[in-house]
Amino acid sequence: MTESSANKPANGQVCHRVKNGVKPGRNGFIKNHHHYHHQQPMYCYPEDKVQHTACNGSSSLGLYSRPFIESFEETPMLVAVLTYMGYGILTIFGYLRDFLRDWKIERCHIAREREEQRDFVPLYQDFENFYTRNLYMRIRDSWNRPICSVPGAKVDLVERVSPDYNWTFDYTGKVVEGVINMGSYNYLGFAENTGYCADASAEVTMKYGVGVASTRQEMGNLDRHEEMEELVAKFLGVESAMAFGMGFATNSMNIPALTGKGCLILSDELNHASLVLGARLSGSTIRVFKHNNMQSLEKMLRDAIVHGQPRTHRPWKKILILVEGIYSMEGSIVRLPEVIALKKRYRAYLYLDEAHSIGALGPGGRGVVDYFGLDPRDVDVMMGTFTKSFGAAGGYIGGRKELMEYLRSHSHSAVYAASMSPPVVEQIIASMKCIMGEDGTTLGRDRVQQLAENTLYFRRRLTEMGFIIYGNNDSPVVPMMLYMPAKIGAFGREMLKRNIGVVVVGFPATPIIESRARFCISAAHTKDMLDTN
Repeated sequence: MTESSANKPANGQVCHRVKNGVKPGRNGFIKNHHHYHHQQPMYCYPEDKVQHTACNGSSSLGLYSRPFIESFEETPMLVAVLTYMGYGILTIFGYLRDFLRDWKIERCHIAREREEQRDFVPLYQDFENFYTRNLYMRIRDSWNRPICSVPGAKVDLVERVSPDYNWTFDYTGKVVEGVINMGSYNYLGFAENTGYCADASAEVTMKYGVGVASTRQEMGNLDRHEEMEELVAKFLGVESAMAFGMGFATNSMNIPALTGKGCLILSDELNHASLVLGARLSGSTIRVFKHNNMQSLEKMLRDAIVHGQPRTHRPWKKILILVEGIYSMEGSIVRLPEVIALKKRYRAYLYLDEAHSIGALGPGGRGVVDYFGLDPRDVDVMMGTFTKSFGAAGGYIGGRKELMEYLRSHSHSAVYAASMSPPVVEQIIASMKCIMGEDGTTLGRDRVQQLAENTLYFRRRLTEMGFIIYGNNDSPVVPMMLYMPAKIGAFGREMLKRNIGVVVVGFPATPIIESRARFCISAAHTKDMLDTN
């Protein structure tokens, strides 16, 4: 096909780069290494109907100031067939073993319905129980490995063995030392027991103790809590912020305070379980758009404006868009400039979960907003956690002062939850000051830069070695595709034999033919550690 000037997008537009004529695949993405590149845009073809809106108009013109490159390769047909066959064989053997268990030939270790209660409402879901006892148990040793050290660049693991094929574990008393930690979300290396942050937390523990034994609204509001929230607001560039003791509850307990009946939530299909739970608890109508697909999101926004609520067709009281900064299983980064443009065009609200992106993206470590050079005021609700880049615990919400005052009195997590532990608060303050350079050193800035360099290097080396990896080039979450079920357990065990700890993921956490290993890069990793992988 010849390319005409009419099909060329203007400079700055976002387009899919298509190889070998591959059409858009799962979630509206074009597979076989599609890229979004803004300095050297590819041509757009009208024939490719499932293109992004930027290719069909000028909606993303001038929104990006830097290249935005992501890769998602379609599962090869042969690999997909073999993967389905693998799960099929495991399922057949699972039913055979269940038959043997029913006849008391093989012992069943897992919980089952009692004979005298078979007519009752079942306590256990049949398929989930079947999957657990016949598939998950075979590779259970790849998860929940106990560590006995600081979860830094290297960890020490407690050795364990199973005498009954992973139904139970016995501890040998030995310790596997110096395992390279590629599984923890320790992006900036602040999970440590020495140094500025650890010393500050120890000092505060001696002054305030460990627990507060009260809620913030009663006797648990310390001066350190107030200082932390002021610092978080300054770090994010927003008017005000408030902190919560649990990252998961920050989403699940605050979204119901923001929306309710008569409101519409538009949620990315790969959003975290905490966002999904919060949306369900709110009682709002929920509609799911394809992952990072702006065409799908805009269509839903347009339909919501045109048609209104079901049956009555009254206007929605509120439309809230839920997205994440970095998607922890895909390694992709939200297309935030386009989301903000759509949010402004259709007058919706935006809730941004920066659990994985805060500290890990942007020249100043301020997350995906900093990464794209956007105005924080364009995001209505900025949420994030302290459990990853800051080496602490809990979560935060930032935004306008009026929003924070509302949440302080309406959020279940703010009203009923106990206050954050003082040493945890001090860890957050110390690490955040370090990133901002307020500790008088360049340590924080150096770590942000080192993380970016490690991420690019590790992704490049895996690609050169021929592995299929997913996600954005700048994402420290690096999924490497395994596909077949037998590889899930085998890969985790073989890596541990080589003193490397990784996270392996399979169905139902991923699509059945897209099992993967997930590497989490840290600024604490050295080049030698990354080369060892």
